[in-house]
Amino acid sequence: MADSLASQIITAIGGPENVRSLTHCATRLRFELADASKVDQNALEHMKGVLGAVPQSGDRFQVVIGGGVATVYENIMHLPGMANAGAASASGEGQKSNADVKAEARSKARGKVAWLDSFFEYLADSFRPILGVLLGASIIIALVNLLISLNVIPNDEASAGWVFVKAIWKGVFYFLPIMVAYNASKKLKVDPWLGGAIMAILMTPQFTGLMDAKTTTCVENAALGTKSCTANIFGIPMALSDYSGNVFVPLLMAAVLALVYHGLKKIIPESVQLVFVPFFCMIIVGALTAFIVGPIGVWVGNGLGVGLAWMNTHAPFIFAIIIPLLYPFLVPLGLHWPLNALMLMNIQTLGYDFIQGPMGVWNFACFGATAGVLFIAVRDKDKDMRQTALGALAAGLLGGVSEPSLYGIHLRYKLVYKRMLVGCGLGGVVIAVLGWLFPSVTAAGQTVHGVTTTAFAFTSLLTIPVFDQMWVYAVSIAVSFLTSFFLIITFDYRTPEQKAEVLARAAADQKAAAPAAEAKEAAPAAATATATATATKTEVPAAAAAATTVVNAPVAGHVIALDETGDPVFASRALGEGVGIQPTDSEVVAPVSGVLQTVAETGHAFGIKTDDGVEVLVHVGIDTVKMNGEGFAVKVKADERVNAGDPLVSVDFAKVKDAGYSTTTLMTVLNTAALTSVTPKTGIDVKAGDEVIDIQR
Repeated sequence: MADSLASQIITAIGGPENVRSLTHCATRLRFELADASKVDQNALEHMKGVLGAVPQSGDRFQVVIGGGVATVYENIMHLPGMANAGAASASGEGQKSNADVKAEARSKARGKVAWLDSFFEYLADSFRPILGVLLGASIIIALVNLLISLNVIPNDEASAGWVFVKAIWKGVFYFLPIMVAYNASKKLKVDPWLGGAIMAILMTPQFTGLMDAKTTTCVENAALGTKSCTANIFGIPMALSDYSGNVFVPLLMAAVLALVYHGLKKIIPESVQLVFVPFFCMIIVGALTAFIVGPIGVWVGNGLGVGLAWMNTHAPFIFAIIIPLLYPFLVPLGLHWPLNALMLMNIQTLGYDFIQGPMGVWNFACFGATAGVLFIAVRDKDKDMRQTALGALAAGLLGGVSEPSLYGIHLRYKLVYKRMLVGCGLGGVVIAVLGWLFPSVTAAGQTVHGVTTTAFAFTSLLTIPVFDQMWVYAVSIAVSFLTSFFLIITFDYRTPEQKAEVLARAAADQKAAAPAAEAKEAAPAAATATATATATKTEVPAAAAAATTVVNAPVAGHVIALDETGDPVFASRALGEGVGIQPTDSEVVAPVSGVLQTVAETGHAFGIKTDDGVEVLVHVGIDTVKMNGEGFAVKVKADERVNAGDPLVSVDFAKVKDAGYSTTTLMTVLNTAALTSVTPKTGIDVKAGDEVIDIQR
């Protein structure tokens, strides 16, 4: 029986003895390891059920699973060898959470300022554990709003049933400060129940009742529609506020609590810490929060909300366009959490939020790109990518979660971003224009240019009804989705090498699974190839249909084995068996006769399919795609027929060397697995057109 995914992951991570602690978030397993050099990253990245493997600073490592991460985590923790491993994470002590960062993005944008990294990780880990309940509550809100708009249920605040339904989702946002305080305290290695208990002080009926006391002085804030009150507590004035739904106060409170908590643990004897550390923390931090921290947190939240509201009012076009264009870069770096906090603060202070509409434009551009990838995966019979894209698309459209798309696809195929950003920008323009022409009207009668919502909602198909001016929002996200989708399916998301690898793997799988079916399809395939060739500018010679038994050198030079080329992808034979040629001439020619299926715009790669189905890839230099075509004079185009020896490209190899890239020209038979044998001839000097690969059918 094959090993389970859980056991495969632990084996690749270096075994149970290499795991110091293990936690998980919404999509990833988070390992703290004894020695990160023991990780077999290549095995993880090619493991079925794993979307990605990401090394992090120190000995930390992330394994991206997707929506089923909780099940995989439980299966790992139940492995016999994991009985003692990861104990630190289970207790909550010694946990070192990681930022939402992929390796390449993090190396460019994170790690340079340690305190800034820690700040964003603090924000992220204060919200991550409650994403599930926030998502559940947002879907309930959306369904209720939809039923109200369809007149299925009445919008009657006096109805007991309505009050009950509202309480189901309202409880999440009302007590959100306690949840955030719990997570923030845990992140700072403080007893999380202590943080939650202190925050709960400000939400008790006794505390909130102070606002109605006879000795309390209150002032209405017309701009925010809120009431600020001041009570006299033992002769000291205390500013009172409604702390329900506030997220800045618990974040500040937990930071103060950490200082007091760890300070008390240093001076109080260990034998009595269980009693006296919580005792003094509740008194000291409780008082500080009520008198100082709470009012400061409310002031900061209100100020940021008013500032963004001013920008949305006076520069709505800039705001609506810049948010969708920023999010694709903020989310992978984990820098989107402050904006999420501001959304919650806007709802709590202004009574509505205006960030989520433009944010939804980015999300649907992301999902549109994933849908395009899924379309191509189905077309190319790429089973692995089809499963990845299907799961990511379901998580996005139904849950509003972008991480499976980002970590499973977009950050692995960087061309996705070029297509997706066009969708983000175009969707931003649409929501800006329509939002200005058809403004929203808040419950207080205020006119707001832009799409607004009174609920914190994960932007999915199910939550569309929570937005005011719903049709404006729906049109905007449709534009962003469809733009990204059509750009992906039109221009693809892969480099020529990546595409060739997928096609070769699919052909090999099809050959292994159904040899008889392949034989039946050989005749129509040959007929199709002949018809295609007839339509091109060069007629097919009568001998072209003969079996291909050799592949010629595309350039003069010294022939070496793929293992000697220095390119791990070609050396692995993932792109088939072949040779490398260290060129002595600048002219690269067709090694076989056939139709050009692929011609890279940069001139560094060409894919040729012969009339009898042999697929050959010619790759000029290593990493030369980064030269963007400089020094490459392409002489052919895709779908054109070429004969063996016809020029493909002239290359200035001196310029390639000056740019720091290898000039070794690689050539492989992509569908090696479908042939009886592919035998390279290495260690010889050749002229262009000499035989370098023998083929047996």
